[in-house]
Amino acid sequence: QVQLVESGGGLVQAGGSLRVSCAASGSIFSINPMGWYRQPPGKQRELVATITRGGSTNYADSVKGRFTISRDNAKNTVSLQMNSLKPEDSAVYYCYGIVVTTTHQLYWGQGTQVTVSS
Repeated sequence: QVQLVESGGGLVQAGGSLRVSCAASGSIFSINPMGWYRQPPGKQRELVATITRGGSTNYADSVKGRFTISRDNAKNTVSLQMNSLKPEDSAVYYCYGIVVTTTHQLYWGQGTQVTVSS
């Protein structure tokens, strides 16, 4: 059984920084890619950033230059450093990963709340 568990998040003022992290555990041969989605109140879930095992990254236009995604392949962890936060970044942030065992299967974390006050 595979689990993705997020940590971090919380409340911060606009212009501040937060870091969210996610650790995958269980029977994992490989997990690729990993990344983050977010879901603002009343809106659909949207892609924030993704990173491959090789380190290739992709960001939503709205966070480019402010957010940085990183991962530790040995520990099966992924982190998102969020700087210059804006109120519109407020959302539940979900970690995800495509886990390779005998198949490729998508897993989600439980979500962590990020609230940016103006």
